[in-house]
Amino acid sequence: MFADNTLTPKEAVRLCALGTIASQPMRYSALAGAVRHFISRVAGPQIDLMGMSIELLRYEGLVEAVEGEGMEDDAVVAITAAGRREFTTLLTARLRPASDLSKLIIALKMRFLPQLPVPQQQAQADLLLEMVESELARMLDLRAAHAGEDGEASALVAWLDHDIGQLEGRLAWLEAFRARL
Repeated sequence: MFADNTLTPKEAVRLCALGTIASQPMRYSALAGAVRHFISRVAGPQIDLMGMSIELLRYEGLVEAVEGEGMEDDAVVAITAAGRREFTTLLTARLRPASDLSKLIIALKMRFLPQLPVPQQQAQADLLLEMVESELARMLDLRAAHAGEDGEASALVAWLDHDIGQLEGRLAWLEAFRARL
């Protein structure tokens, strides 16, 4: 964890993996796929977030093979008692205020955009539109993947609906902004 008791990106992936198997054991490949799908839909494809190996969780005693020999033969893995404690610790960690670097960069682009010639301003607006469209597509895909689930997923779907609404509003604003340039 960071010094302020908030999660590092690697710990966020660990939380995703442990939380995914906390409710039921699953095959190693299914767990890896579920983690990759969730993380890439929320944060986009980022190599630094995908570097954590589920095999490391087994080595640390946080998950164990309950059917099969090991990860090589696509064993069924389950969370251990130590894994559940780690999951609880990670899930209850503090949150950092929104400090995403891309937020700063977007604000800087918007602040200094008038200093560019109009065609370059339009190109930058197109880049921002493309970014929001991509993020919206990822959120819609994630929502579709979890829409039929009960229990823990209902809060996720409600949050995604909120996020999707914000992205749709941002997209409409950017389209209007682009049209004014």
